[in-house]
Parts: sequence; C-alpha cells; structure tokens
Amino acid sequence: MVAIRSERELKKIAESSRIVAETLDFLEEKIVKGVNGKELDKIAEDYIHSRNAEPAFKGYMGYPATLCISVNDEVVHGIPNDTPFKDGDIVGIDCGVLKNGYFGDHARTYMIGNVSKEIQDLVDATRTSLRIGIDQAKAGNYVSDIGHAIQSYVEEKGYSVVRELVGHGIGRNLHEDPQIPNYGEPGRGLKLKSGMCIAIEPMINFGEKEIYTKPNGWTICTKDGKPSAHFEHTIVITEQGGKILSNGTLTG
Repeated sequence: MVAIRSERELKKIAESSRIVAETLDFLEEKIVKGVNGKELDKIAEDYIHSRNAEPAFKGYMGYPATLCISVNDEVVHGIPNDTPFKDGDIVGIDCGVLKNGYFGDHARTYMIGNVSKEIQDLVDATRTSLRIGIDQAKAGNYVSDIGHAIQSYVEEKGYSVVRELVGHGIGRNLHEDPQIPNYGEPGRGLKLKSGMCIAIEPMINFGEKEIYTKPNGWTICTKDGKPSAHFEHTIVITEQGGKILSNGTLTG
C-alpha cells in the first residue's frame, strides 16, 4: 500500500528532510583533506540532536553510525572510520533524520581537493541524473519513467547504473513502497499520484555496474574498483513533477 500524504504529514516529512539537508550544509566546509569520517559523523549527530531530531540510520538494522560515508569505489553504506580523506577522493555522504514520527533522507557526493576531470564529470553527471529523474516524478507517470530517464542519460555518457540498490518510498518508515529503480523501460510499475513521497537516489559507476559487499556486511563497493557517485533527494509527487523537500537553508 503506497500512502498519499496529507498536508500535515507533508509538513512533517519536509521538516525532517530539511534538517537532513541542513546537516549536510553544515558539514560542507568541513569535508576536506585530512578530515576523517568519524569526525564528520560526530558533528552530524550533534547537529541533528540540536534540531530536536534523531539520526535515522544509527541503530537501523544494526547500522553503527549517523552517516553513511562512502569513499571512491564504495557505492553506499560506508561506515565512518578514522582514515583521513586525501586529495582526489570523492566522498558520498548519506544522512537520514527522524522527527515527529516522520523521516527525511538525502545524499551528496563531495570532491576533495584536486579531483581528475574524468571523476568530476562522473559526479556532475550523477547529480544531473537525479534532477532528470525528479522531473519525471509527476502524477500520471509511472515509477519506471524515473529510472528510464536516469539510465538513458548516464549510459549515453558511458557510465553504468547499479541494479541491486534502489530508491524508495518514505514517510513513517525510512524505507517504504514503492521501490524506485534507477533503470528500466518506461511506462511500467506503479502509476504515480500527487502526494506520494519518495526518495530518488541514483548510484552511478564510472566502470561496470557489478558490486559486492565488504566483510563488514554493510559497505557496497564496485567490483572493478572504479569510483561511484551517489546523490539523493526526498521529494513529493506533484502534477508538475517532483518537489524537492530535502533543501537546506544554511548555504542554499
């Protein structure tokens, strides 16, 4: 059952989503060479608590941290550690918040120092693919129209789309129906209706699409060891397209 959210619910999802975005805004100037993931995780947790909210990921199915921090060939679900970021790294940071019974979810990929033009292009294309997917998230379209638009754009540029990991509905639970793949044929799956809330999150690999899970049971990596980028927004379906709820106000 896919929920159509009331205005009251949308306000609560938007509040949690805004706190997530503002958490990443607050971290942005601190994501630099020499800093490590554990330091950022503590800052993020303290900031979320300062907004009278709770980290959505910490303790979720046993996950040990506030943030997922995925570096270079790590696609998603990287556990923050004490390895300093180095020049040329790309760092995906995914964050979730729970407040007043509703969730928000948002992710960005950051570039550390002097990143190669090839990798910068991957990050830019992944960010753009999210916007393209959001444009398709309008009432009357189908779930697969989102993934088809994302896949078409990134594969034309020579990148690949991770298949095993998808976006999702969001609201009273962090992960709800429907699943939102980042690939597929158009016109298939659930028909989108105004008031549905979903998280769209393209995970785009520089090389091949195949992935594997590290022994820690969480961190997903590219099988060929090439970099991967990840962006995510929580949105609400409207007649005109997806309206982004995970927009911060600290730095825009």
